[in-house]
Amino acid sequence: MRFDPGQDKMICDHCGNETPLGGSRPAIAPIRELDFRAAIEARLPEAEIETTRVTQCPNCGAEVELGADTHATECPFCATPVVTDTGDHRHIKPRAVMPFVLAEPEARAAMTDWLGSLWFAPGGLSEYARKGRRMQGIYVPFWTFDADTKSAYRGERGTVYYESRTVMRDGKRQTVQVQKVRWTPRSGRVARFFDDVLVLASRSLPKRFTDALQPWDLSALVPYAPEYLAGFRAEGYQVQLEEGFTEARAHMDRVIERDVRFDIGGDRQRIHGIETQIADVTFKHILLPVWLAAYKYNGKTYRFVVNGQSGRVQGERPYSTIKIALAVIAGLILAGIVGFIYAQNG
Repeated sequence: MRFDPGQDKMICDHCGNETPLGGSRPAIAPIRELDFRAAIEARLPEAEIETTRVTQCPNCGAEVELGADTHATECPFCATPVVTDTGDHRHIKPRAVMPFVLAEPEARAAMTDWLGSLWFAPGGLSEYARKGRRMQGIYVPFWTFDADTKSAYRGERGTVYYESRTVMRDGKRQTVQVQKVRWTPRSGRVARFFDDVLVLASRSLPKRFTDALQPWDLSALVPYAPEYLAGFRAEGYQVQLEEGFTEARAHMDRVIERDVRFDIGGDRQRIHGIETQIADVTFKHILLPVWLAAYKYNGKTYRFVVNGQSGRVQGERPYSTIKIALAVIAGLILAGIVGFIYAQNG
């Protein structure tokens, strides 16, 4: 049986039998965060660790989980055939999953519409994509981090004021207003609790693609249950927990700097130092739904991704050299016509 997107039920493609998902697993419990320090020191309970069969794509490096009976497949990220070479992957078990909302036909329609809106795309690309192979649904790994921060800062507040000055312009005296800034020392404290700072834990897709799929409605997360993965694939995380927290911390620091500038106030701000104490760091390993398509067009592979929750589309796109050349020629002709009319009118 496979999970039916948007319906919260399992369905059999052979006989049509349906089973409500709530009846095949325990009642939904709150999603519990895990202690970051305990994970770094390898002190997580064994129940939070799992071992899965994975295969690594020789082309893009993606680590895709395989079922017990699967020995050959195709990489969903770059369409490269992958045969056996399967090993065990011991990792932190997902705490939550965002089930697919869009079914494959809806994701394909969103991708086709997006391709049709691109300028200078080859004329047959949308039709080629529409008639191509089925898109693949895959759960992409992410980390989320929570943290309580308290920051002390030193800086200066700048207040803009103007002074009148007399200058000579074209042999005449003129009074002008000159902008100046008055700086005064400032220090203080700011505090912020960060909730669910999202960090991509995959390297299989360009980060600019997955970042552009945001926003995700993380309130739709449910506790992890293997039934949600039935009929889909899941990628193992490649970005380790500590590396993920480094990226999350960089995001937190940018937000804290913004808070400090707001607290300093005034028209300008100078920050001389920020000292942040961070406590109660927790995390979750979560899986978010993405529809993938990898198409070969004129000998080159192009990848498209669709947010399986919202339908937002991002991807690589080819350009039609013929369309670009025609546009350049049309532009030159238009510029020539404008120049001729301008010359005729003196």
